[in-house]
Amino acid sequence: MGGDVPSTFGSTSSSSSSSSSSSNGQTDKQVERLPMPSRNPLPLSASQEAQVRDIFYARVRRQCTEEIKAFAECALGRTFSVPFACRAPHRVMNNCMKLHATPAEQDAAREEWFALRMERAKERERKARRKAEQEAFLREWWGLPEKDREEARRELEKLNQKERVGGYVGNNRLRDANEAAAKKSKLLEQARLERDGIDRDLHT
Repeated sequence: MGGDVPSTFGSTSSSSSSSSSSSNGQTDKQVERLPMPSRNPLPLSASQEAQVRDIFYARVRRQCTEEIKAFAECALGRTFSVPFACRAPHRVMNNCMKLHATPAEQDAAREEWFALRMERAKERERKARRKAEQEAFLREWWGLPEKDREEARRELEKLNQKERVGGYVGNNRLRDANEAAAKKSKLLEQARLERDGIDRDLHT
């Protein structure tokens, strides 16, 4: 197909379904959104950047729904003849996605990712509670002992933790880094003193 369509935008079959629904499956219902924590770009982890890219691709596909649909209808039932028979709709679809794949759209996708933090937290809580219910049912069904209270407490604490934005250094990690730097500095100072003592002994 001329290699014009970026592979990162996904296949044609998945793009039509993705364009009909917004990122994270939110279309008709109102989602509680949070403001950006900072107007400056915040570093995210690799998985979080991947989520932002998914939102970005979905936003671009939503703006090219008709073009993608036209190309999909042309390619339906065809195999080797697609590059030739569907050249025109493919070019139109590709130009549309290139037109909307702008840095401004990437910034909008990042803002949408931050705005949906509350919804992601609720979804994680729903999945965790459902998992706990299923595990409790299986333990009761097979007559297994109940989960250790300390382990259950740790899981509950983990569930209540807020989503961590990649790039921030935790307090514990920062303290450990400072302690390691202080220990290294102390060892270097001891080595220097020992070297000075050896040099004085050699000159006496």
